[in-house]
Formats: sequence, structure tokens, C-alpha cells
Amino acid sequence: MSPATPALEVAVMERVREALSAAMSGAGLPGLVAEARLPGGGKVEVALGARGLDNPAPMTTDTLFWIASCTKAVTCVAAMQLVEEGRVGLDDPVSSWLPQLAEPKRLEGFDDAGQPILAPAKAPITLRRLLSHTSGLAYGFTSAALDRYITATGINANGAEPPDLPLVFEPGKGWIYGVGIDWAGKLVEAVSGEAFDATLRRRVLGPLGMNDTVFFRSDEQAARTASMHARTAEGVLAAIPFSMPSTPYFMMGGGGLYSTASDYLRFLDWGLGEGPPLLTAGSMAELCAPQVEGDEVGVLRSCQPNMSNDFDPFPGARKSWSLGFVSNVEAGPDGRRAGALAWAGLGNCYYWIDRGAGAAGILCAQLLPFGDPGVLAILSAFERAVYAEEGAAASHSGIGSI
Repeated sequence: MSPATPALEVAVMERVREALSAAMSGAGLPGLVAEARLPGGGKVEVALGARGLDNPAPMTTDTLFWIASCTKAVTCVAAMQLVEEGRVGLDDPVSSWLPQLAEPKRLEGFDDAGQPILAPAKAPITLRRLLSHTSGLAYGFTSAALDRYITATGINANGAEPPDLPLVFEPGKGWIYGVGIDWAGKLVEAVSGEAFDATLRRRVLGPLGMNDTVFFRSDEQAARTASMHARTAEGVLAAIPFSMPSTPYFMMGGGGLYSTASDYLRFLDWGLGEGPPLLTAGSMAELCAPQVEGDEVGVLRSCQPNMSNDFDPFPGARKSWSLGFVSNVEAGPDGRRAGALAWAGLGNCYYWIDRGAGAAGILCAQLLPFGDPGVLAILSAFERAVYAEEGAAASHSGIGSI
């Protein structure tokens, strides 16, 4: 495919803006930012509305968002760099560096008094299992059993120290979205011998020029940050107080970053093969190779509706999880090729990397709960607008739709 021309970029930009404006109005959002790499190499960036219901400053492409679990892919790249260097193995037990995971317990249920029943896990927790969400480590909002355990024990699952959480299944015997990549961040820190934020800056963020992607914001960056919102039971949005901790904390590797859409598009461009070679071709292939596949892979069944709705990135279709991303096994309904990489962040940020088409996109909003139907409709409209020119070209050439 020939490179996108400036005229085409302008045309696509306007199409994306129109699609997002219409969809945003239906969702009732105060504002959003979306950026995309087009099939053929062009770029579009759209900022709409205000930074918050409590902040009339206009959204701009340098507005910061808490990108939450969009952090995970960046952490996975840093972990794979250490694997590539031979400093840690994907299938080595992580207990050599993380003694807290040396003797994990599996949650088997609760006794008549409501107390948890624990049993020793038989298989070890490995880096591969942490990155692929097959370790048995969950989040409280994705596992009703773990949510009940946290309530019964009063444990702080979101503090500075790693929480002593049981597994919800035997390592390697299932898939559930959880704190595995938070632990992978702790592993990167232990193996590298330096603070995790410094390691990520030196190894990934700095080389990619992601200077607005940080765990700890400067005052100037804080002033550019979008407000967080919550959707009430009536569906109305309200601004809520929110900020991540200003000191190191357990959730850093799995959800601690702030970023801009422009900065994160640099990471997506790297995923498309542009920019500095952070990984060899072999390590990149391993990062993206499917580890587990199924209809429920990548699906969140929420038991904390204030945090997340149920979420299926490709409803009704089989999906796989690699060492960093969910992937659609079949072509997606809005333009993505089979095998595209994707994930999201709790505050309703979403991205994809379609290496087959040379396209990628990032959509940033700030509201809870995750998986907001209005934002998902915006995401679909965004994706369709990005791929529309490609579909039109294929139709005119007689190739047919993909």
C-alpha cells in the first residue's frame, strides 16, 4: 500500500473527528483524545471537548490520562528485554527473585464460618505465567472468590506492599485477568537492581521519546491531566477526586502510568516496527505469540460493578493472550486483521496494534466503571473511520472486504 498523502490524512482526520463527535455526544462524555497510525503510514490525532466536567480547559493532544492497564504492555517489554539478555527465563520459577511467591496458596473455598480454605499450589509461578495471566493470580474485581477473600481477611490489595493474595486456580491451569504483571514489574525491579520507574525510563520510555509517560507527575504535567469521572446508576457522569499515589506502590507495573495519546502512539508505532529496536525480532515474536486461546480469554466477568462492567474485547469470537496483549483470532468487525494486538486501561482507555495492516490506534477517556458501553461505541466508530479508506480502496479495486 502506498504511503498516505497529506490530503488523505486531512480527509481521514475529518472523518475521524466527525465519527468521534457523533459518538461522544451519545455517550455524554465531556471530552476525549484519539490518535491513530493509518494503514499506509499517515497519522491522525483528534482532541474533542473539555478535560472534565469540573475543568473547562479544552482537551489537547498533550493532555495526560491515567492509562492504567495500558501500562502492562510496557512492563512486558521490559521483562522480555531481561529474558533476551539471559538474566531471567520465561519458565524459571520467579521465587528466586520474589520469595513472596515461593510457596503460593490456592483458594479452595470457604468453611461454614466464612473463613477461607487454602491449600499449597503444586506448580510454580513463572514469568511466562505472570505475563500471560495464567498464574492463578486475579484481581478482586475479576474473581468473586478473591473479592470475598479480601473482604473476609481485610487485606489491603492496593497498598504500597505486595498483598499476600491466594491463587484462584493452579498455575498454568486457567486464564484470569489479575495482578500477575504487577508482580512482573517487581521482578524487573529485583533483576535489574534499580527502581522500577528508573528501569522503565532507561529501557523503554526514554528510547521511545515518551517523555510525558510517567508514574509520578510534575506540577506542570498534573495541570494537563484530564479529570476522572464516574457514571451514576442513572447513567449520568460526575467528576470524582482521583490520583495515583505519589510514591512507589505495588500496582506500578500493571497500572501505574500516566501518559498522553501522542506518547502512547509512539509505543504503538514501535509495535508496528518503527523506532528503536527494543527487542530482537525473535524476542518480539515471542512477546506476541499466543500462549492461551479460548472464547473467555481476555474476557472480564466483573464482580465489582463500580470498577468494571463485564467486558469482552471481541464478543462471541475466540481470542488469545500472548506475553502482553489480547489478540483476535479472527478478523474484527470494525477493520482489524486477525492477529491484531490490543488491550485497555481501567479508566476507559483502549488501544490496538494491527501489524498486518500497519495500523494502530489509542483512544483515551477518563471514567469508571471500565467497559463503558458509550466509550466502546466510540471505539468502534473510531476504528471504522481509521480503516474506511482502506475498505473503499479495496472495494474499488475489486479485492473485496476483509
